[in-house]
Amino acid sequence: MPDGSLTGEDAKLVTLARATRARTGAAQGAAVRDTDGRTYAAASVALPSLRLSALQVAVAMAISSGAPGLEAAVVLSPGAAPDPDGAAAVADLAPQAPVYAVDEAGRLPD
Repeated sequence: MPDGSLTGEDAKLVTLARATRARTGAAQGAAVRDTDGRTYAAASVALPSLRLSALQVAVAMAISSGAPGLEAAVVLSPGAAPDPDGAAAVADLAPQAPVYAVDEAGRLPD
């Protein structure tokens, strides 16, 4: 995870992730921005037959929409724990893209 504060565009991803998580009541919210500037927000999926992190879902949405690459990603969850599976999905599409893990208030860990 990168150090420092979020840029304005990356802060928008936090807002999208937080809103998606709040709307669905999911454990995680995530958002990604593709290289065309489009954003995709998602919540984690926890079904008996399917478990995906919010970041995995957001990356899948971007890919299925034809995103040529990713610029940045945010995952919002309690404790701001990094999401290894979601980060791996981002790296598959864009190894250079930063992945920010933020807490429920949208803050980067100290």
